[in-house]
Amino acid sequence: MRTFLAALLLTLSAGSIPASAADLPDLGGREVVVASENAYPPLQFIDKSGNAVGWEYDAVAAIAKRLNIKVSYRTANWETMIPAVSAGRFDMGMDGITIRDDRRDKVDFSDPYMRSEMVMLVRADETRFTDAMSFVRTRTALIGSQPGTTPFYVAVYDMLDGDETNPRIKLYETFADSLTSLESGAVDMVLTDSTAGHGYVRARPDRLKIIGTPLGTEDFGFIFPKGSELVAPVNAAIAALKADGTFDALNETWFVKHEISR
Repeated sequence: MRTFLAALLLTLSAGSIPASAADLPDLGGREVVVASENAYPPLQFIDKSGNAVGWEYDAVAAIAKRLNIKVSYRTANWETMIPAVSAGRFDMGMDGITIRDDRRDKVDFSDPYMRSEMVMLVRADETRFTDAMSFVRTRTALIGSQPGTTPFYVAVYDMLDGDETNPRIKLYETFADSLTSLESGAVDMVLTDSTAGHGYVRARPDRLKIIGTPLGTEDFGFIFPKGSELVAPVNAAIAALKADGTFDALNETWFVKHEISR
């Protein structure tokens, strides 16, 4: 299991690693307002008791402890999160956000805290197509996606014809909505990062499966307003948490134990 997890979640080196928590900056109890969509399990979601939980919540809690900051959370949907952080409405955003050059024009990114590969998630009984090429040839097959996300752009430009209004793409406000539509048969495939995709399959093996080969890799980072003084200390904390095994423990908790128990 650990071998599989290591292949699934590649933690990245981040340059100079602090030797201990004592080497990290103390931000003196500063309040940091963090935006989250709470719709991307197991990174962040609302559990059955109504609590906001997930890998990113635990990671930010660990960062806050190391840096002596007080975190408060606000809910923001995907389409408004990057503009809102860019405008300074939030100090930081977390939503499994892929680090991309076009987004760097609007926000600053932390160092990567996770790397994932993009996969095709389909219903367990799907037999019409088995990979990206055969999906494209199955002209009645539909994709569910959120506008402005990496999966959306991969679907448009890497799989289809580059037309962002292609009728084969059905748009949804949240990934959870597109997943519900996949299971109900309203769409036939969703693209998602492997961290979430494999977790969904482990939790619902009778309903979902992954097909084909990964369509590329993506690095996830936290986002900040341009020029934020939080970037450097958060990067230092990320490096320390990778070095001391904290992120490995979170991976085990949220991508293995949690999904198996669901």
